[in-house]
Amino acid sequence: MSTSLHDFIQHLPKAELHLHIEGSLEPEMMFELAKKNQVSLPYASVEEVRAAYDFADLQSFLDLYYAGAAVLQTEQDFFDLTHAYIQRALADQVRHVELFFDPQTHTARGIAIETVFAGIARALREAKVQHGFSGTMIMCFLRHLSEEDAIATLEAALPLRDAYADVWIGVGLDSAEVGNPPEKFTHVFTLAQAMGLHLVAHAGEEGPPAYIHGALDALQVERIDHGVRAEEDAALMQRLQQTRIPLTVCPLSNLKLCVVKDLREHNLARMLRDGLCVTINSDDPAYFGGYMNTNFIATADALNLSKAELVQLARNSFEAAFVSDEQKQVWFDELDLYLKNA
Repeated sequence: MSTSLHDFIQHLPKAELHLHIEGSLEPEMMFELAKKNQVSLPYASVEEVRAAYDFADLQSFLDLYYAGAAVLQTEQDFFDLTHAYIQRALADQVRHVELFFDPQTHTARGIAIETVFAGIARALREAKVQHGFSGTMIMCFLRHLSEEDAIATLEAALPLRDAYADVWIGVGLDSAEVGNPPEKFTHVFTLAQAMGLHLVAHAGEEGPPAYIHGALDALQVERIDHGVRAEEDAALMQRLQQTRIPLTVCPLSNLKLCVVKDLREHNLARMLRDGLCVTINSDDPAYFGGYMNTNFIATADALNLSKAELVQLARNSFEAAFVSDEQKQVWFDELDLYLKNA
């Protein structure tokens, strides 16, 4: 890749719509918090943790992910984690993030759901005041657990709705996809929709295209997280093209979890050129080797993306964001000016 295109990406305004805040836990912070909170880790050093980041599939990643999350215990821990991510997002010219968080990962360990909300929200609100950074929260349900557990989590969060109305905007569905179809969670998504929350779900990463159909039809989601296997279903591709249902694609995550063997084989460029509303995101950047600009640069390099296509990806990210049309226009105008002056 040319230096000029590298620089172009570095300063390109963008939004991130697929970021698990627990997945931004860098090994250094993991060890600091483990020491502070007296949590025993199955690793002796930062280097040993990084060496463990050689995943065979989604499940091998999740095993490490949940072990690492055990160090998060206090409101300040969740604040520090979110603050550290925001600093990296600002450096990558991310204007807006809609971050995922997994309360069940923490409540199962005896951490109050109020603690999780308070720490993340405080960091987002502080960043808005200090940097004009726009950030909101999407509460995800763990799909390997039961729908009853998901409903209990939603009910536990209900008393927090008013206090966090400025930042808590939606619900999502994540964790182990295979064997846990979207239809398993129809009722809890209906409840969330009635509350006026936005709806998203992971589908079509390791799971089949049928899971994308299920997320759209049974769960009524407004965005598909991942969605790379949509290409296996021509009718689904046509539907996504016509409706512009966004796909929050995570290229380095797909590579790290062996969804693709080589980034040059990734279908992001094909889907983009077919007119789908594809976006680039970092997923779990501490584990998958890079934040937003690293994902953009690696993908642009592997797939020979042009400046115009990079701008389209950024435009798609703003288009797909759960913000007002007026705010989207502000970002579209910024993109147009950036391209004009680049």
